[in-house]
Amino acid sequence: MIRIEAVWLAVGSSDLRGGMDRLLGQVIGRFGVAQPHHAYVFANRRATRLKVLVFDGAGIWLCARRLQEGGFAWPQDEAATVRLSAQQWDWLVAGLPWQRMTAAAQAEAIRVI
Repeated sequence: MIRIEAVWLAVGSSDLRGGMDRLLGQVIGRFGVAQPHHAYVFANRRATRLKVLVFDGAGIWLCARRLQEGGFAWPQDEAATVRLSAQQWDWLVAGLPWQRMTAAAQAEAIRVI
């Protein structure tokens, strides 16, 4: 089981044609360094595909998810930095509008920046 302590979104669109080395370069460019047990999530321009890069301290894991219909609720402000709670992450990968979580649900969140 992969342990994930924080989920970071690379907001805006990303070029997902490359593999894990290209995405790791984007992590370093956007976040400065890849932290162990952190997940970095990237979306394509139409927000129909996600790629998740996880650094577990010893190696890198890459996972992809593609929707056949619709899209993910993805922030487009490239100047922003977003960190998701576990519940927000669950909403995001389910295709739900995670930004519209109730205040009570956000209060239960790990940390939102």
